[in-house]
Amino acid sequence: MKICFLLQRRFAYIGQEMAVLLKQKYEINDFCGYVFLRESYEYIKNQPSQFSRLLLDENIHRQYKKERVDWEYIKKLEKEYGLPNLWPYIELDRIIRSNQLVRAYPHDSPSYSHEEMARIIQVTAKAIIKFLDKEKPDVVIFSAIGAIGSLLLYNIAKKKNIKTLVIHNSRVGIKYNLSDNYKNFSYVNGIFKKLQANEISLPKHKAAALASLKKFQDNPKPNRSVDEPEFHPTNRKRHFSFLLPKKLSWSIYWRIKMIVRYILNPNRSDYSNINPFWEIWDNLKKKIRILIGLNNLYDDVKMKEDFALFPLHLDPEITTLLYAPFYKDQLWLVKQAAQSLPLNFKLYVKEHPAMAGCRKRYFYKELKKIPNVKLIRPGINNLPLIDQAKLIITISGTTGWEAVQLKKPVIVFSDIFYSQLPMVKKCTAIEDLPRLVKEQLNNFKHDESALVNFLTAIYKESIDIDLTQLWQVEGAGQIKTKRDHLLPLVNLIAKKSNLKSI
Repeated sequence: MKICFLLQRRFAYIGQEMAVLLKQKYEINDFCGYVFLRESYEYIKNQPSQFSRLLLDENIHRQYKKERVDWEYIKKLEKEYGLPNLWPYIELDRIIRSNQLVRAYPHDSPSYSHEEMARIIQVTAKAIIKFLDKEKPDVVIFSAIGAIGSLLLYNIAKKKNIKTLVIHNSRVGIKYNLSDNYKNFSYVNGIFKKLQANEISLPKHKAAALASLKKFQDNPKPNRSVDEPEFHPTNRKRHFSFLLPKKLSWSIYWRIKMIVRYILNPNRSDYSNINPFWEIWDNLKKKIRILIGLNNLYDDVKMKEDFALFPLHLDPEITTLLYAPFYKDQLWLVKQAAQSLPLNFKLYVKEHPAMAGCRKRYFYKELKKIPNVKLIRPGINNLPLIDQAKLIITISGTTGWEAVQLKKPVIVFSDIFYSQLPMVKKCTAIEDLPRLVKEQLNNFKHDESALVNFLTAIYKESIDIDLTQLWQVEGAGQIKTKRDHLLPLVNLIAKKSNLKSI
């Protein structure tokens, strides 16, 4: 068997150690990888050989300048892999479409023309098709799908009948599951359907699900510490703590180090590289926005009034770009949600804690023009608001999942993992929103049995692994020393790939 990994930036360190474990325990000796970020590519190349071939996204991207756009090829590509056209690939890619990631939000000005974007799609698709045809992997493992290359890899693999396994956070404790698609928890859904039809019984997993649900309902807390407002600087004091003597010296040292590193980097022209001078400039503008503040725009929470809660999403992020690309304009969507409510209702719009200082003041002033909208401080905890809200409206947020567990009506705009629950309504056409709002307010029926069955399926199909810590916090060296922490995930991949341990 041959396994291919999508090695998304820092996930490359994890992928490398997973390959080692698959080799040791399951005698898999053949790996290939599609890598994002040259630093990650160089790291894997310098490790004891696990991968027979690596395809670097930045190298592919460089070829577009020499490529002539072949519109007939583009049409053929669109027919074969369109969703139903090729724009979703471009709209998903924050760097290509908006020059973000390399520039900080709210910067939104593409560096590429329409024809250049077509050429980028063309060279990337050609490279991936050639790569898969030559390597012929049996399985492709995905960490996160957030760019032209990763979405093409996924859909081309699907068309070639190559097994795809996507790693998903189960949103229950530190549990993760695998799915054969990026939209939902496919294996969890299979178990859920059988439980709903009374075809199977999982008493051990059901007991764990009931205990987990009771614990959350009795004492609601965010699933991850990074989801708590306290984790993020949401006020001036915390945003300007870097000016304290000890932190200031470290901050200056770090900036100088990044500038020197950038200047000496022979590959600084890579399209994904962050120019530290732009980073300093964008960060300065963010600090100015924080300094000015929004105190005169925030509203007080009145728990006893009738309100619906609309939590804003982190921007830019795959929760909107991938799962709900036609609803990513949150200002527009808030306006639609506000006019879909009964006249006596307020719409509480709460900023994501990680976005404090990121959006321009104009965005919030536009929100305040909507008569029934209240702007809520990002430092306020979501859960008390959920508990008192009459309705939760979210594009694809975790807030919706928390609300479902607290027996609240929810409307979503995407195929998020919990959208299949019978008490959750998905809006597929904006003109249906007022009707869905009325239905959820007047006729909502919480289905505790379905929720327990869904949680039972999650417990059955998930493993415990603190992947967030390993992925986002630990360095390459630390991950290597904690390789065994990845074993539950490796065993789950082996199980879904029908591998037998030695």
